[in-house]
Amino acid sequence: MDAVEPDNTPFAAVSAQTSKLGRIYQSYLDKSTPYTAYRWISTAVLLALFFVRIVVAQGWYIVCYSLGIYLLNLFLAFLQPKIDPSLTQDEGLEDGDAGSSLPTKKDEEFRPFIRRLPEFKFWHSATRAIAISFVCTWFTIFNVPVFWPVLVVYFLILFSLTMRRQIQHMIKYRYVPFSFGKAKYNQRSGH
Repeated sequence: MDAVEPDNTPFAAVSAQTSKLGRIYQSYLDKSTPYTAYRWISTAVLLALFFVRIVVAQGWYIVCYSLGIYLLNLFLAFLQPKIDPSLTQDEGLEDGDAGSSLPTKKDEEFRPFIRRLPEFKFWHSATRAIAISFVCTWFTIFNVPVFWPVLVVYFLILFSLTMRRQIQHMIKYRYVPFSFGKAKYNQRSGH
């Protein structure tokens, strides 16, 4: 008699509102998909606002450093192929199948470059991380006192070593993760 119906519990109401907000958020994400340049411009503006906040507030350097490491990690995942050719080649040598590497001659099969982290997920994760970091700069608990020049130097060393290793990997296995500079063929003429 006093039992609450299962459809009218507070948990069900909160769950319904959460799923409704999730659907609205997803619809905005879906609508923004074709506007790549505008998405990245808005992310750059948000990142600039974050840096202005860091410079004006003179603090939250550890939040900035953490964001930099996370963005570097996302960027590396964006640059890497979904199937790492070095791992595939090592597995092929163990199995006796040496033909599982990227094609290097005209008679080999063409396989397009598929990213480990697609552009949209890269943008979405980066924007979300920048927004969370921006919000963190408004709470003093995240303002850990550190000597910021050490963080900057360490990040620059980490960035240069990581990018050098990634570029060497790209040269060794002959893949280019970017489409600009590559030959584009017209459908009508075949060239």
